[in-house]
Amino acid sequence: MINRRRSVQTLIATPLLLMAGTRQGWATSPGPFRHGVASGDPDHDSVVIWTRITPERPDSADVHWEVSDNPDFNNILSHGHATTSAERDFTVKVIATGLSAGARFFYRFRYAGFMSPIGRTRTLPTSSPKALGIALVSCSNYAFGYFNAYAAIAEDPNVDFVLHTGDYLYEYGAKEWGYETARRLQRLHEPTHEIVSLADYRTRHAQYRTDKGLQAMHGAHPFLACWDDHESANNPWLDGAENHQSDKEGSWAARRDASIRAYYEWMPIRDPGNGVDPRAFWRVYRFGQLATLVTLETRHTGRSRQIDYAEYKSQIVDGASRDRFMTDVIGKPGRTMLSNQMEQDLKQAITDSVNNREPWRLIGNAIPMARMLVPDLRALGVLPDTLALPAAEELRWKGQWGLPFYTDTWDGYPWARERFYQLCRTAGARDLLVLTGDSHSFWLNQLSSDDGSRMGIELGTAGVTSPGDFVESGFDAATAARLDDAFSRQLDEVVWTDNLHQGYVRVNLQADVADAAYIAVRTLDHPDATTRTIRSVRIERLAGELKLSDSPDASAA
Repeated sequence: MINRRRSVQTLIATPLLLMAGTRQGWATSPGPFRHGVASGDPDHDSVVIWTRITPERPDSADVHWEVSDNPDFNNILSHGHATTSAERDFTVKVIATGLSAGARFFYRFRYAGFMSPIGRTRTLPTSSPKALGIALVSCSNYAFGYFNAYAAIAEDPNVDFVLHTGDYLYEYGAKEWGYETARRLQRLHEPTHEIVSLADYRTRHAQYRTDKGLQAMHGAHPFLACWDDHESANNPWLDGAENHQSDKEGSWAARRDASIRAYYEWMPIRDPGNGVDPRAFWRVYRFGQLATLVTLETRHTGRSRQIDYAEYKSQIVDGASRDRFMTDVIGKPGRTMLSNQMEQDLKQAITDSVNNREPWRLIGNAIPMARMLVPDLRALGVLPDTLALPAAEELRWKGQWGLPFYTDTWDGYPWARERFYQLCRTAGARDLLVLTGDSHSFWLNQLSSDDGSRMGIELGTAGVTSPGDFVESGFDAATAARLDDAFSRQLDEVVWTDNLHQGYVRVNLQADVADAAYIAVRTLDHPDATTRTIRSVRIERLAGELKLSDSPDASAA
């Protein structure tokens, strides 16, 4: 169920386009429907349908839309007209209402004698479904290759909804991160400079929407989303971002607002209502009596500034100074991650879920939540001093003092993480299933609060295309695998990790168990939906907690 304080009943229309979620979805969309179609942000009787048109003339355009309960459209359930213009970048967004709960629907658009591809979508159930399939994706960087994970999801018969936990696009210029790969694959970013203005963000969204795997996924399944950092700029907080220089790029607030406006235009999500801050983008979805999903906003409404190791490195010289850094700097009380309103809405949603006796409480989370204090990789022999890479030196230093792997994740905000856990415990939940993106690695983590209480399981997805940090930092595959193994063996909360593959995680929920499959794509170099499952796990409920076991189904995807 969507938090209606964060949504509206009707939307300003923007043009809609959809691609079918099969191999035909790889074909070029006809005429003005060059960017495909999409749906998302459903509730129990409505769903957003979206497209964009490329008009012959730069004036307003009238688009006709239809929703049916079958792909032949011989039974039209809802239809209407939507007007769009350059004010909305010729995007079309419609809320199709009056639909049955838990049912599948088909939709299409017509403009200037052209018909869009047919899209497929569904509403949220009110009764308990026997099973619910969610594809977890994150970190889709156009420069690093084809979005084959999206194409595989389009063809995955066990997926009902797609949850994207951020970094749907990247802000970098064409000659920045990923340049060599992008040049080889002819996937250089547009515009070629780092995106800053509204026109820039719109152009980048439009480029990403030309990928046929992305179009196929959007055409096949409804989209649930939260954003992370790169939809605006790397590592933002309330008053700025690591990748924003005000002296060269102007006002951070203006850039942030431009990125958010383009995001609302180009994504199949409900626009904010009158008086609602568009930065407050979080949702509560209820899947009958089976599960509640809460997506978090961790960038623009509550986050304190990240800690930069460079400012403190010279001060950490022994165990005592390390402990002071962890307590007084990283762990300083009041370093927030979530806004007060986000926390209130989260607590209410978790409380309602517990009171309704739902078996599953899902958290759509942009950044890793588990404790990842780097182990002593020098002492373990994983990174000897003879390995002279800058990344190796940085990891040896963090491992020497047992410091957080990242300071931009929840590890950099332990006070806020404990506050989050306490809020959930107060609501009666210690069985969270946290679905996470951001790190470009697969993760399987067991979460605990400061007092050692189990709080749930975290499933982290690798990037759709963004490379794993160890590989990207210059480590060969064998060293990267040893680093994965060291993190898994040495860290209490990390059960398993893999940074050698790209792909997605598929979670299938039933009343008593959840099965998770870590699915890797075969290649990024050309369109290819071939995948294989590299790990499968089963999650069982036991005495109010979640327990891990190997999945009985480890077959290839």
